[in-house]
Order: sequence, then structure tokens, then C-alpha cells
Amino acid sequence: MVSVEEFVISSANNVPGYKILETKGFSYGLIVRSRGLGGQIRGELRSILSGEIKEYQQMMEESIDKALQKLIDHAKSMGANGLVAIRYDSDAVATNMQEILAYGTAVVVEKE
Repeated sequence: MVSVEEFVISSANNVPGYKILETKGFSYGLIVRSRGLGGQIRGELRSILSGEIKEYQQMMEESIDKALQKLIDHAKSMGANGLVAIRYDSDAVATNMQEILAYGTAVVVEKE
């Protein structure tokens, strides 16, 4: 469980120490990203040599953070102060584009 600015987030279906008062519903945060031309070229060169491709790893880490923030924003707009059952999904949209979807159940919780 993580608490971000008094917003409770858990990958579990409940939050120890909190009581779920209301379920607001499905919430999501979606982002589609692509590396810039320079990052794509460096990434392609690294893929030829094999090994860790830091340009794409950094892009994915930033994308996950942004998708999570969009998920939180969406849940807040629904009147929630927490999220449970958080999950991530990722897929290629095109050759150089990746989408990250963060999703979960928006809830209203109170500390027990």
C-alpha cells in the first residue's frame, strides 16, 4: 500500500488499516509515448549490440509514473480518495510507440 498525498493506493483488493466505505467504480490512466528521433537511433544501435536499452527503459519508467498520476486524477474526479486492485498493462501501438494503461477500482476509504 502506498499513500500519495493522503490518497491511498493498493494493488490488493483491500487496504490494511482502512475501511472501504464506497466503491466509485473503474478508473484508468492511459498514456501513449514514443522516443524522440535521437533516442530511437541510440536505442536501435544498442539493440544491435544487445544488452540493456536505457533509452527505452527510461521512457517506460516515465510512462508508468504518468499513467499512475492520470489514474489518480481520474479517481479523484470520481470523488474517490483511494484506489484498490491497481494493475498495469502495456502494449505496442506502432513500431516506435508504446502504450501504458494503469487501472483499478476507485474507492472512498477511511482509516480504522
